[in-house]
Amino acid sequence: MAREWSFYRDFLPILVLLGTECNDMGLLTLFKVASLQGLNSYVFVAYAYTVATTVLLPITFFHRRSRVVPPLSFSTVSKIVLLGVIGSSSQILGYAGISYSSPALASSIGNLVPAFTFILAVMCRMEKLAAKSRSSQAKVMGSIISISGAFVLTFYKGPSIFNAHKHVSLSPQDPINFLKSEDASWATGGILLIADYILTSVWYILEEDILRVFPEELTLVLFYNVTATIFTATVGLLAVPNASAWKIGLNVSLISIVSSGLFGKLMSNVIYAWTLNLKGAVFVTSLRPLQIVIAVAMGVVFLNDTLYIGSVVGAIIVSIGLYVVLWGKATKEIEEIVGGLESPTAENVPLLQNQRTETSEKNV
Repeated sequence: MAREWSFYRDFLPILVLLGTECNDMGLLTLFKVASLQGLNSYVFVAYAYTVATTVLLPITFFHRRSRVVPPLSFSTVSKIVLLGVIGSSSQILGYAGISYSSPALASSIGNLVPAFTFILAVMCRMEKLAAKSRSSQAKVMGSIISISGAFVLTFYKGPSIFNAHKHVSLSPQDPINFLKSEDASWATGGILLIADYILTSVWYILEEDILRVFPEELTLVLFYNVTATIFTATVGLLAVPNASAWKIGLNVSLISIVSSGLFGKLMSNVIYAWTLNLKGAVFVTSLRPLQIVIAVAMGVVFLNDTLYIGSVVGAIIVSIGLYVVLWGKATKEIEEIVGGLESPTAENVPLLQNQRTETSEKNV
C-alpha cells in the first residue's frame, strides 16, 4: 500500500530547490563581476550576512509571537553556534575560491557535495544503506550517474553545436571575458572550493540533526545568521584591516551584497532548512549537480559561451541520475510505510478480527 501523492511533500520541495539552485548560480555570477571591480570576498560575506540578519530579526520576532516555539536547550544553542562557524567558514572559502577561479568551476566541484553528504549521512546513521534494498541501490546508482554526468559536462566538450555570438570580440579587460578564461590561480581556487564543499556537506548533516530536536526553521536560520555575522565580521576585520576596503559605493558591489543577503543568506537558507526538515540532507544535495547544467545555460545566454555536444550529453546524464535518486527516495518512504503496516498492533487490528477473537475467548 503506497501513500497518497502530496504536492506539498513530493513536488514542492523539488520545485523550490530547483529555483534555489538557479538563484545561487546567479548570485555567484553577480559576485564574480563585483569582485572584478574590487569587492573583497571577506568584506562581501560579512556585509551579506549583516543584511540577512537585519531583515530577519523583525520577521522572526513577529513569527515567534504568532505561534508556540519549542524551547532552546544549551546543547541545541551550542550546535547552532557550531553550525554558524562551519557555514560561514565554508562561505569565506567558497567566495575566495570564486575570486581566484569562476562560478563554472565552483558548480563543477560542487557536484561532489552529494557524494560527501551521502557518505557522512551513512556514517552518522542518518541514512540506512542496505545492499538488498531497492531504494538504497537507486540512491547509490543515481548519485554515481549524476556525478558522472557532471564530470562529462566539465571535462568533455566535443564539437560545438551552437554559437550565437561567434563574431563577438571582447577586450582582455572585459569582465565577461575573464569569467570564461582560465586564470593562473585556477588551482588555488579549486583547492579552496573543495574545502568549501567538504564543510558544506558537514553543514547539511549538522543542520538536519538540529532540526530533528528543534524543527523551527526561521528561528534556526536567525541564530545561524547572527553567529555567522559575528564570525565573518571578526575574520574580515582581521584579514582586511584597511578601512577603505569596507567602503561600498552605489555600484554592482552594493547590488551583489544586498542580493546575496536577501536571496542567498536569508531566502536560500530558510528554504534549505525547510527542505532538510521535510526530506533530509541526501535529498537536498541530490539536486546539486544541476548547478553545472545551470552554469552552462547561463554561460551560453549571458556570457557568450559556445554550446558543445558534451554539455548536452552531460546534462542528459545528470537528469537521469537525479530521476533515479528521487525515485529511490520515494521508494524508501513507501517501504517505511509498508513496513509499519506489516506489523499491526492491537490498535490497528481490523474490527471484525477483534470481534472474532473476543467471541472465541468467550466460547472457551
